[in-house]
This record gives sequence, C-alpha cells and structure tokens, in this order.
Amino acid sequence: MIENRKPPSCLVVGNYCHDVLMKDDVVLAESLGGAVAFISAVLDGVSITSTLVSKVGPDFSYSVTHQPRVSPSSKTTLFHAHFSSQIQRQDRVLRRVRACDPIAPSDLPHSRRFEFGLAVGVGGEILPETLEKMLDICETVLVDVQALIRVFDAGDGTVKLIHLKDSGFHHLLPRIGFLKASSDEAPYIDVEEAKNECCVVLTNGKDGCTVNCKGAEQQIAPFPTVQMDPTGAGDSFLGGLVFGLAQGLTVPDSALLGNFFGSLTVSQVGLPKFDLSLLQAVKDEVHRKKLELFGCREEELNDKLVFAKPLDHDEFYTTLVRAKTTPTSLQECQMELPSAPPRLVESHNNQLFSSNGRGEPIKSGDGIP
Repeated sequence: MIENRKPPSCLVVGNYCHDVLMKDDVVLAESLGGAVAFISAVLDGVSITSTLVSKVGPDFSYSVTHQPRVSPSSKTTLFHAHFSSQIQRQDRVLRRVRACDPIAPSDLPHSRRFEFGLAVGVGGEILPETLEKMLDICETVLVDVQALIRVFDAGDGTVKLIHLKDSGFHHLLPRIGFLKASSDEAPYIDVEEAKNECCVVLTNGKDGCTVNCKGAEQQIAPFPTVQMDPTGAGDSFLGGLVFGLAQGLTVPDSALLGNFFGSLTVSQVGLPKFDLSLLQAVKDEVHRKKLELFGCREEELNDKLVFAKPLDHDEFYTTLVRAKTTPTSLQECQMELPSAPPRLVESHNNQLFSSNGRGEPIKSGDGIP
C-alpha cells in the first residue's frame, strides 16, 4: 500500500536570516527570514520529511524546528527592507547589512541521497561547488534563481542582479531540474535557452505562474487573495511545488499547489500561520488524487515527472479554492511556527504596511528573502 512506501526526502539548503522592515526609516517589524524558514513551514505543515542545512551566527535567537549550524566566526545574515511613502509605486529597496558564512559542500550530508533538493540561498551563501554537490546527492534539484544571480553593493549592501551567464553557475544549468524566477528576475536569464535545459517556472504574483517544460508553456491559475506582505511568496510557492512533486502529482498540479501556498503567505505579515484544518483538507485532496493516479502501484510513484495537465486539473483548482474559502476556527486550528525572541516585534497591523493610512497593502515585487 502507498502508506507503507518510504516517505519522500528533501534537502533544503540556504541560511536563516533576520529581516527588518522599515518605512521612511522607521522600523515596522522584525522577524525570522530566509527562504528556508518559509519552505520548511510549508513542508512541515504537509508532513514532508526534510533535512535543512543552514548557517547562523551566535546571535541567532529564534526557536526553530530545524536547527541551523552556528558559525562562531560570523553573525546571522541581516536584511533591511526599505519602503517609502513618497514613492507612488511601493517598491522596496533591499539591503544586505551583514552576511553569515557561506554553505560549503562539506556542510552537506555525505552518505545520503535525497529525492529532491532545494537550493534557496538569499544572501549569496550558496557557492557553485555547493550546488554541484547538491546535484550529485539529489535526484531532482529545484533552484531559486535569486540564489545564483544576486550580488550586493560593497558600500551599502543594496541587492542587485546579474545575468545568469555571468554568475558562475551557468554551466550547471543542464543538470538542474527546476529553475524558478520571478517576473523581475526573468530578464536576467535567457528563458528560451534555459527552458531547453530544464523546467523553468516563472512566478508573476496575482497572475499565477508559467511553467515552461519539454517545449510546452502552460499558464497555472492564481488564487484570489488580499496581499498584505509579499515576503516569502516565492519560497512558499517552492514548498507547495515540492509537496506536489513528492506525492507524485503532475508538474502543473504541483505548480497549482505552489500558487496556493504562495497566496496563503502573502495574505499575512511575515511568516504565515497555516490553519490546520485547511492543511488537512489539502493533504486529503492530494492523497485522493494520488490514489486515482497510482492506486496501490507504489513502485510507479515518482518514477518520472509528468508535464501535461491532467484532465481534472480545473477540478483540483476548484477544490483548493473551496478549501481556502471554507470558514474554520483560526483560534483553534493554527500550526505552530518558529517563534521570535521577546525583544522582536512582529506587527500585524495592516495599516503599518499601507501607503496612505487607508489600509491599502503595499504592492511590490518578490518579498524579503
């Protein structure tokens, strides 16, 4: 039976961070950050086994499920996100204030293979040789392109992007399974070239995402939501995508799960709290689809990736929308997430993130890492 099959394993590589949100140079909120924080929240919530490799400094004071390695020689990576009420379009200016030590190949597991690997660095912590090691020990590697193309101004740490061909990672493209990029990052990769080497997923906020695989381009529908904070949307998308792939779903259905978890994340400020009843409904629906696809033929699960939309793709979307909009008791059914130290402030006052005091959420590109 499927339940007796060995659970899929995931390796998640990237550093935890400390994020500070500022508006007009006033601190609005401070919270745990880093793609690994958002991805592990999704994977833990849907019961996908994962091994996390992350480095922090001795100053790291969050309580997290997956313990990072403490580097005695550097402090935890720190990002400042600056917003201004004077700018009509509420884009942020993101600065890396300090960076923890990079993750070396020797920091990765040596004697274990993983079905999926996620290279999700945000502060330049993933080296070309580290990604190469991940490609050696993981069957399918998913890469957030920001881990490859971000550079940081030597003066003030402002985050900038370079073309993938100039990054030192370009030669590894043929070995990558999935390359995820936002609409802002897409110009820095040659999409036409990249999609001939791997599956390229382009996320575009309220418009959902586009999956480019095997010569076909497929648009995956978004989920209606009210955006309060774009932080971690792309990370949660990757978590949902891997959840689907790990359960043997098609790539389009898995991307739909990515959009789903991204929409849940942007509707909250900072790390999201997932409703347990909602998570269970999603897991039940995924399990139902898995049984329809494979029945008891567990040996066929994850044998190969299927890139075509299944006939019931639209029905799957409708079911997820229904689950998302079904009222539940948020007071009784929320998943515990990593807690912040008492000295930190995580404000959930919507008006803090509005441009004019009328409660209109900030609109920006990808959120803080």
